[in-house]
Amino acid sequence: MNKNYITISVTSNDLNKRIDKFLTEKVSSLSRNRLQTIISEKKVKINNQIIISSSSKIKSSGIVTLEIPEPVQALAKPEDIKIKIIYEDSNLIVIDKKAGMVVHPGAGNLDNTLVNALLHHCGNSLSGIGGILRPGIVHRIDKMTSGLIVVAKNDETHFSLSNQFKNKTVEKEYYLFCWGGFINQKGSIENYIIRSNRNRKKMTVSKNNTGRFASTEYEVLEEFQINDNNYIKFIKCKLNTGRTHQIRVHMSHIGCPLLGDMLYGKKKIEKVDCKNLKKFITDNFINNGRQALHAKKLGFYHPGKKEKVTFETTFPNDFECFLRVLRRLNE
Repeated sequence: MNKNYITISVTSNDLNKRIDKFLTEKVSSLSRNRLQTIISEKKVKINNQIIISSSSKIKSSGIVTLEIPEPVQALAKPEDIKIKIIYEDSNLIVIDKKAGMVVHPGAGNLDNTLVNALLHHCGNSLSGIGGILRPGIVHRIDKMTSGLIVVAKNDETHFSLSNQFKNKTVEKEYYLFCWGGFINQKGSIENYIIRSNRNRKKMTVSKNNTGRFASTEYEVLEEFQINDNNYIKFIKCKLNTGRTHQIRVHMSHIGCPLLGDMLYGKKKIEKVDCKNLKKFITDNFINNGRQALHAKKLGFYHPGKKEKVTFETTFPNDFECFLRVLRRLNE
């Protein structure tokens, strides 16, 4: 197969499906919007017949051919922005992203992103599958979440990593601080997540099992009492799925919203009696819009090395300092 083409077999089980839905199911490395754009550019064929509409339904078995356009000049410009590189080779690069950095450019936000920094560091050595604004980007973490992210340098690596994320074989371990609720020392949260009808910037747990299945395992590592009835918990989470805002939604759902998360968490800072602790939380998390969430560990199958690799980073300064403050408070 030429690296610029994807061929997919169509079986009787695929008949009457919309072509964009079919491709979304089969090609995990491309978003539905991206696939619809490629269809509109007449780069999708079924049995050598060009498809001109995303809503076209598959009427016969055979072969679908998808042409991946050659990358064009990126709208995002290279910028000399300092990034923390954990690992790099000819296939991929692993970055420890700082809180406050957006992963890729979007409408009205073309500068100061991780992609801008990568374009400066890597030049043209990034996968073109993600399109002109997301070269090399296989997955994302939120702007105000810190931690590990892997970026593909070529299309083969991009396909492999995307399929691993889709098949839930990537190891993802996060650490967080949350307002304490009555939860078990260890547990799992499993439900369905959908976009909120009230606030389109938010995701929410579905009440009728619609949306996308989400699974998070958690373990309480330390618990700090801040007054007679209130606690802050330090928790480790393992993601079994990768839904938008998954940890933030799940922790809020069980009554333990993340510190600093003003989208999903209720502002509980008024319950903190210690002035120094209140000031630290306000200055380092709330005022910065920084949800206390760090992607510390990332493991996946390296398509070039043909083996499992695992990367782990240290805690950022705000986490380290906060742990010291809380431990001193509970001595």
